Amino acid sequence: MKRISLIILVLMILSGSSCTRFLDTTPTDRLSPQTYYQNEKQLTASLIGVYDILGARNVYARHYTCRLGMEADEGFYNTDAVVTGPQVYNFSPSDTYVSGLWNELYIGINRANSLLANLNNNPQIDEAVRNRIKGEALFLRAYFYFLLVQQFGGVPLILAPTLTGDDVEIPRSSTKEVYEKVLEDMEEAETLVVPIQTLGFGGRVSQSAVRGVLARVCLYMAGYPLRDVTKYEKAAFWAKKVIDDAGAAHDLNIDYQQVFINYAQDKYDIKESIWEVEFWGNVSGAYDETGQIGAWIGITSTNTTIIGFAYGFLNTTAKLYKSYETQDLRRDVAIAPYKYTAAGGKTNHTYTKDADLYLRNVGKYRREWELVKPGSANSTPTNFPLLRFSDVLLMYAEAENEVHGAPTPAALDALNKVRARAKATLVNITDKNEFFDQIVDERSRELCFEGLRKPDLIRWGIFIPVMKNVAAEMSQHGATAFYALAYKNVNERHLLFPIPSKDLSLNTALVQNPNW
Repeated sequence: MKRISLIILVLMILSGSSCTRFLDTTPTDRLSPQTYYQNEKQLTASLIGVYDILGARNVYARHYTCRLGMEADEGFYNTDAVVTGPQVYNFSPSDTYVSGLWNELYIGINRANSLLANLNNNPQIDEAVRNRIKGEALFLRAYFYFLLVQQFGGVPLILAPTLTGDDVEIPRSSTKEVYEKVLEDMEEAETLVVPIQTLGFGGRVSQSAVRGVLARVCLYMAGYPLRDVTKYEKAAFWAKKVIDDAGAAHDLNIDYQQVFINYAQDKYDIKESIWEVEFWGNVSGAYDETGQIGAWIGITSTNTTIIGFAYGFLNTTAKLYKSYETQDLRRDVAIAPYKYTAAGGKTNHTYTKDADLYLRNVGKYRREWELVKPGSANSTPTNFPLLRFSDVLLMYAEAENEVHGAPTPAALDALNKVRARAKATLVNITDKNEFFDQIVDERSRELCFEGLRKPDLIRWGIFIPVMKNVAAEMSQHGATAFYALAYKNVNERHLLFPIPSKDLSLNTALVQNPNW
């Protein structure tokens, strides 16, 4: 099995401590950039350190998937023990989850900067190897900046290793400047990384992954706040590159549920799952790189032997449930149709009134599907999707509609491929606005709880009204007041996270986001 071992390696070149010999002023316990990065093994070790950030607790292992509100109108944090935090849109610039995301992403950026700055220390290393590693590091750095600019707006663009404490007074670049750098680096990376069929798995950056994420970046640039609508054409271009890649032959898995079983069982399907964050283990073996997918975002379970313990922090909204047609096969995969009993059995959910719909957990990530046994109480081996082929099809359909002012036959075909797999009714829409509304709903039905919904709603310029409508629906449906807390609290300032208080105090060149 091919896998990037996401183990944090001790290679931070900036570390240094006390001298080991009396009056010797030369540290002997430091990895120097002049003496490291001398062979392929060392370059790969450094690259692994960059990848490791994807699986950090403040990123995709835990908080980004269920404590930062990325699910928006699809679901909500379901415990009344939490009345503050990003998950209920009631927090301050000192919030630990927000600062944790900022810090982890900048750690990843600095690791990538260190690798890129020292990539050519030994010109004897095969050039093809150095180019591939450069491409992956460039893309990962750009992806970290992409997450930052989505959530914080313009941020400091740091493109070289931070060597001393004097290097921290860096002002924010504009949102446009950050996006342009992301686009530039990803386009260069696309020429350097290898095709996905060469890799054979989705846990590493491939040409297909870069192209698909480039389509996503261009859609975000075309949307709010930049509104550079010229980027719709580039979004369509990059998505079409993925669709038309005969070598990779990307396609939809015929079974929507199997896509998520594969993530739980470490089975690769590069036709559908183009890029994913890899986790593995149960905290009992020599190798362990677990996350909380299935335990924090999944179906609640108190059974530790048959199922595995799970908090199941997120419930789903009636809006999401009702957006599916009755025959749509995705509904009972995305939204749990049952709950686990203490003995490890299942009890089907009932639906007698709309308020019942808010009692259902996220269903895509189920501990019962895991193969690694015994299951850890709070850690899982389930991978997390970053880019699926269905997303590429929907991005292409959206971009085509915007470029041509109406849905083209190719746009309709891409949308209907996604719907056909789900056994949903195929559509034949000719109006641009009606097609856009269909895309808004279809992306939620297909991609719910994959960390995309809040950013999607913001780039479309409809985040606040959509959230307020959910609050009204919950009240009308008789759902508890707490369940609607996030939707009642949300306001204009939540279009961006605040710049963390600690960083504002350390870097006086920073300026806080509006209304914070």
